[in-house]
Amino acid sequence: MRFDIITVLPALLESPFAHSILQRAQSKGLSEIFVHNLRDYSTHKQKSVDDYQYGGGSGMVMTIEPFANCIEKLKSERDYDEVIFMTPDGATLNQTMANELSGKKNIIILCGHYKGIDQRIRDIFVTREISIGDYVLSGGELPAAVLVDSVVRLLPGVLNDETSALSDSFQGDLLDAPVYTRPADWNGHKVPDILLSGNEAKINEWRHDQAVERTEKRRPDLLE
Repeated sequence: MRFDIITVLPALLESPFAHSILQRAQSKGLSEIFVHNLRDYSTHKQKSVDDYQYGGGSGMVMTIEPFANCIEKLKSERDYDEVIFMTPDGATLNQTMANELSGKKNIIILCGHYKGIDQRIRDIFVTREISIGDYVLSGGELPAAVLVDSVVRLLPGVLNDETSALSDSFQGDLLDAPVYTRPADWNGHKVPDILLSGNEAKINEWRHDQAVERTEKRRPDLLE
């Protein structure tokens, strides 16, 4: 699976993709992540990518040409399933969406800055708009990294234990059950006896009940 991320701050994305599961996915050849500097596609001598907005108002707007030039170049090289714009007014990212996107082959992600990007880029090129929550960040780079992480970890072969992703919170609209490890007794705080019983059926039943109980308390909206 290939991601092409278009940003004005490529260095901001170096660390998230160079460690842990995302690094492992790339080294295994299961995912490719390419970061493109938007300024390389500017036609201005100063490599500017923003301008004042029509109609007045505070904040600069990212211009059409750099995004269009980069997107068109990428599309001339391969077909893309999605062109995604990370924006606070997009559809909120959830596990169902991550599951769906993990079945795609090639995805472009646009990272905005300043007041936003010219609406015509959204109208002409963008196929999906995604938010990671009801708040505003300085740019789309961190949301892009969150999106990529949520999708790549679902690809077959990325996680050492492939059943792990299937039991994560929000899979099946439930939060995950509590988890424990050694020691079984820490200063009088003990692991539930059922987890030490070796009875897989009973353990699975306990985990499901705990997941339902936790979801009812913390995220009842998931059960509606």
